[in-house]
Amino acid sequence: MTLTIADPVRHTVQQIVSWFAQGFENAAESDMLAALSETEVAALAEDCGLSAHQLMALVKAGPHAADEMPAMMRALNIDPAEVEYRLRRVFRDMQITCTQCRSKDTCRNHLQQGKAERTFVEYCGNAETLNALRANPDLLIEA
Repeated sequence: MTLTIADPVRHTVQQIVSWFAQGFENAAESDMLAALSETEVAALAEDCGLSAHQLMALVKAGPHAADEMPAMMRALNIDPAEVEYRLRRVFRDMQITCTQCRSKDTCRNHLQQGKAERTFVEYCGNAETLNALRANPDLLIEA
């Protein structure tokens, strides 16, 4: 089997998409992205629905840059796994927003203190989406 230029790019797209779902735990994927040409990075970013700049910023942010998002969802009684399964693009967009957030310290503190449910609308870039998700009983954590 002969590899074409599309095969490495397809493989890298799969790796990046997997990162959105499971975390970017291995630095090898970052190295793979760095080894791509500007054209390949642009094509990869487009396949992911991002600009090349956004893709690079997400990779630089690291594997735990959106860890607060599922924690916030659970604090709001939203099932992150159900949202990811049913609304993959919404979940991904929320991860991107969380990754770029400048209120992480506030978010972490409020999550730790148990007051995030009351205060998240003041600082969370995903507040509107989170409120919409809370209104859908199919996405809530079963009690």
